[in-house]
Amino acid sequence: MSKELKFDFDYEILPENHSKFDLSFKLIVIGDSGVGKSCLTTQATKGIFEDTYNATIGFEFFTFNVKLCGKIIKLQIWDTCGQELYRSLITNFYRNASLAIIVYSVNERKTFENIDLWHKELRTHSSPNVKVFLIGNKIDLADERKVQTEEGEKYIEQFKINKFIETSAKSGFNAKNMFIEAAKLLYDDYLLFHRDTESDYNSDISGKNQDTYERSMDLNSASSSVQDNKKEKKKKCC
Repeated sequence: MSKELKFDFDYEILPENHSKFDLSFKLIVIGDSGVGKSCLTTQATKGIFEDTYNATIGFEFFTFNVKLCGKIIKLQIWDTCGQELYRSLITNFYRNASLAIIVYSVNERKTFENIDLWHKELRTHSSPNVKVFLIGNKIDLADERKVQTEEGEKYIEQFKINKFIETSAKSGFNAKNMFIEAAKLLYDDYLLFHRDTESDYNSDISGKNQDTYERSMDLNSASSSVQDNKKEKKKKCC
């Protein structure tokens, strides 16, 4: 049985309609039809589970707001359909996504085998820097499990996926935590990027200052040499 995620950092989940935010990131949820993508997202954002949830047509949009380290992070979640009929439409949502969540059902091996197709499609149409989570949903159906936890863990190691989490849309197990983990990863990546950018900027400025200093020293040396030559000439002619 998968363990529920625990966090050693302070966070606060804010209402879905919370309007103010400091940072916003685009997420997409992909995977085969019927794996529980919409149920999982609805459970995480609204605390609702519906047994008779209809298949998504095209896409649905959700938001998840969480306060981390004093900053409000807004996740803009595009929950896509898994039907082949709408596949060409889905690829448009890959663009500019900061993180993709690939969902399979632990009680349907075919949905796990199809991860390769979704992952390949994602890499083809998204940014090369997109983060990826692999989610094994429906672990409440323990007696029907066809995909073991170890298989998901092995998959992310093999394909260098950022995170593997098992969830249950029905019980809510790890549903919210999945998005908290996503927000934390994206916020950390944002801070790292800006730290490196600032470091490169300061290094560039420092380099330019050094070049300016060296050129100044060269000019001063040249000026001193000219002055010395003038003095030497005056001594010779007097």
